[in-house]
Amino acid sequence: MEIKRVNHRSESRISVAFPYNQEMIGIIRSIEGAKWSRTLKAWHFPDNEMSIVALKKAFPEMFGQTKVSPNQKQVQIPSNKAIRLRVENKNIYIQIFKNETDIQFIKSFRYYRWHHDSKRWIVPNYKDNLDKLKAYWGDRISHIEDKVEAEVKTIIQRNKGELQVIKTPQNSLHVIFYYDRTLIQLIKRMPYAQWNAKQQWWSIPYAERFVNELKDYADAHQMQFVFSEQKAEGLKPKLSKYDVPNYRECPQEYKDKFIELRYAEQTLKTYSSMFEEFINYYNKYDIDKIDEKQINAFMRYLVTERNVSSSYQNQSINAIKFYYERVLGGQRKVYYIDRPKTEKTLPTVLSKEEVTAIIKCIKNLKQKAVIMTIYSAGLRISEVTRLKAEDIDSDRMRIFVRQSKGKKDRYTILSQKALVLLRRYFDEYRPKEYLFEGQNGGQYSHRSIQNVLKAAVAKTSITKHVTVHTLRHSFATHMLEDGTDARYIQSLLGHESSKTTEIYTHITTKGMKNLKSPLDDLDID
Repeated sequence: MEIKRVNHRSESRISVAFPYNQEMIGIIRSIEGAKWSRTLKAWHFPDNEMSIVALKKAFPEMFGQTKVSPNQKQVQIPSNKAIRLRVENKNIYIQIFKNETDIQFIKSFRYYRWHHDSKRWIVPNYKDNLDKLKAYWGDRISHIEDKVEAEVKTIIQRNKGELQVIKTPQNSLHVIFYYDRTLIQLIKRMPYAQWNAKQQWWSIPYAERFVNELKDYADAHQMQFVFSEQKAEGLKPKLSKYDVPNYRECPQEYKDKFIELRYAEQTLKTYSSMFEEFINYYNKYDIDKIDEKQINAFMRYLVTERNVSSSYQNQSINAIKFYYERVLGGQRKVYYIDRPKTEKTLPTVLSKEEVTAIIKCIKNLKQKAVIMTIYSAGLRISEVTRLKAEDIDSDRMRIFVRQSKGKKDRYTILSQKALVLLRRYFDEYRPKEYLFEGQNGGQYSHRSIQNVLKAAVAKTSITKHVTVHTLRHSFATHMLEDGTDARYIQSLLGHESSKTTEIYTHITTKGMKNLKSPLDDLDID
């Protein structure tokens, strides 16, 4: 038997742990306030004199009041006057057992407050507050956790007559220079331009067009143009089955609810994987008893330790909310989490010449047909793998895209050149169910398509980061450059909002060199 004082659910309790024994359980249950905890795997009682007296009476040998056999150990319950401190950059968190004298001491600090959720007192961490706390409590402090992190400030060397442009791993540009009003006006005209007062730089999305505009400005104003790229920080991998003992799979009721609501298979795969990461982070807790405070702590872990992107963080919180709100039927909640400010980015786009080079590198008929179909119609990878032969309408030169993102059907255009190639492909391969099938039937795998494109790009001189979705972005941009109305492009892509389609207006460069300032028409020297 082990008797000790614990902090359970932010309350001081006395726990009693012992191997299963029906007789002892009967004795424990007779003591007022006895409760069983699956988390502690022990019985526990209120931390008061009444409980201690009852335990001494029930198990006197454990407290050394009767004969104790030589192999038994006397149990001492720790003093309830132990103090725990957690020191962070701005605050000192104080965990104490209720004591009016100690509380009055804490209240003597300016700006003290009580944090109800964590059941701790907080005083500001400035001047000599920590030294005062240490001097007052002395040996009563059982633990000090120091979480102070030195602020990291990026040191930028600014030189007059120099324009620095730094490309970040997040696909944005940091623009650094001495104050130049004209240059600032140029930057403000670029989409999503933001001034970072703390770091003293301008941030804009990365695009070759913007880099060229900044370089042209530097050349025209006799400024030195310095371009550099930051290296991406490594992403800490999530916990795997080999890292967590008794690894828990995503609950079946979670998957069943997805199927019941007719959500996309890919969404289920993503959400269930993220929910598994969450429940195995708290692998010692009952899933249904994990509270809001723990969810917030997990979100901070994703950002500070896993270094995940904002989109990953948002998907993760949605995966967790789905379980507690849709599966368990709980109330909808908003989780207030400090999120890093996301930098606006523009999608990577290939030129028509680059698309041509990629397609020419693909010799296999089926592989070429897949890539050409994706680009020619602006399809997502999941859409092209679900196509069937009857979805190709050669009479009306349209492709029917069924149950795409958001469970919506739509039509997109069918290219004449793509149709010729598709007919050749169909005559040779004779697919049975889907237009593009794997070697053993069924849908052509996403990974196979990704590998085909990756291998083709490697054979060219293209240095851009190209994915299958890049072909869709390129389709939209090229359509816009050819004079197609943005409303038609929105319909072809299946965008819910026109704002999503408007992003391509920031990418296109066609016609920019032919634009002329109205100043050039004025009769001035």
